[in-house]
Amino acid sequence: MTAYEPVGDQRAGSDPAPDSEAGPGPDPAPGPGTGPDPAGYDAVVLAGGAARRLGGADKPGLRVGGRALLDRVLAACAGARTTVVVAEPRPTARPVTWAREDPPGGGPLAALAAGLRHTTAEHVLVVSADLPFLAGPTVGRLLSALAAGDVDGVLLTDADGRDQPLVAAYRACALRRELAALARDRAGRSAGAADATDTPDLTGLPLRRLTGALRLTRLPDAVASFDCDTWDDIATARARIREHGHVLDEWISAAKDELGIDLDVDIKVLLDLARDAAHGVARPAAPLTTFLVGYAAGRAEGGPEAVAEAARKAAALALRWAEEAAAEPAPAPEKPDVAPDATPDTRPDA
Repeated sequence: MTAYEPVGDQRAGSDPAPDSEAGPGPDPAPGPGTGPDPAGYDAVVLAGGAARRLGGADKPGLRVGGRALLDRVLAACAGARTTVVVAEPRPTARPVTWAREDPPGGGPLAALAAGLRHTTAEHVLVVSADLPFLAGPTVGRLLSALAAGDVDGVLLTDADGRDQPLVAAYRACALRRELAALARDRAGRSAGAADATDTPDLTGLPLRRLTGALRLTRLPDAVASFDCDTWDDIATARARIREHGHVLDEWISAAKDELGIDLDVDIKVLLDLARDAAHGVARPAAPLTTFLVGYAAGRAEGGPEAVAEAARKAAALALRWAEEAAAEPAPAPEKPDVAPDATPDTRPDA
C-alpha cells in the first residue's frame, strides 16, 4: 500500500504543486504542463496481478465510487493514442488493446514488455490498475516533465517519499533498451539460451532492475500515487471520495462514465441555476430545470458553450419569475371574528 493522509477540502485526483506536501488542490486551468504531451503518448496499464493481500479478489474490478478501479485508471489516460491493458480481457468503459505476458503471472517486467510491444509513441505512460485517484492533470504533469527534461522517465513518489515506478511516464526507447539488456543478461547466464531479443525472458524480475538503470525525475504526489493493495486501502479510498469537497466531482465523473458522456461543463453554473430555480420557483424545479438545460444543449448538438447558454437563459427566466412573485402585493390580513374591543373570556369554565 502507498500511504495516504486525508487532506482538507480538496478535489479528488487533482495535482499538488511539485514541491507541495499538503496534497492536491483544484485542477489547474488548461495550459503548459497540465495537458497530455503534444506529440501524443501511449499508455500501458498493468492489471494482471494476483492480489494476494486481497485474498485473490478481482482487484481491477473492485469498485470505488461506483466505478471499477481499472475504469478509473482508463479515464485518467483517456488522451492516449493507444491504451494497452496487460491482463485477461474484460468489459471496460472504453475500448483498449489487450495483451498478456507469457506465461501469465510472470511479474511486472514481463507484463510491461508484453504491453510495450503494442505501442508506437515516443512517450509511454506506465501505470497499475489500482490507482483510484489518478487523474488527467497528473498524467499531464508526468508527460510534460518528461518532454521538458533530458531524462529517461518521470515517476511519482508517495507520502513516504518512496518511488512509484508504476505511476510514471517513460521514453519508450529507454524502456526497450533496458528490457532487452536485462533479457540478454539473463540469457547469458543460461547455457544454450536462445537469442534474448527474439524471446525475452523477464519472468520474476523485480521492477528495480529496470528503474535502477534509468535516469529518472521524481514528482511527489501522495494522493495520485495511492494504490489499493488491501481491503483497508479500498475502505480508505471509498471514504475519501465522500469527504466534503470530493463527492460532487467524483459523482459527476462517475455519472459521465456511466452515461458515456465526454463533456466538461461549469458545474458551478448548473448549481447556481438549480438554486435559483428552487428559490425563485419551487424546489422540484431545480432538477427539472437542469435536465431541460441539458436536453436543450443536446438538441442543439453543442458542447460546454451550449450548456452555458441554455443555463443562462433558464437562470434569467427563474430570476424574472422570482421578481414577479416579489412584486405582488402581500395578501391583506384576515379580519378577526370578534369586535376590536372584545376581550377573551377568562373564566375558569370558559
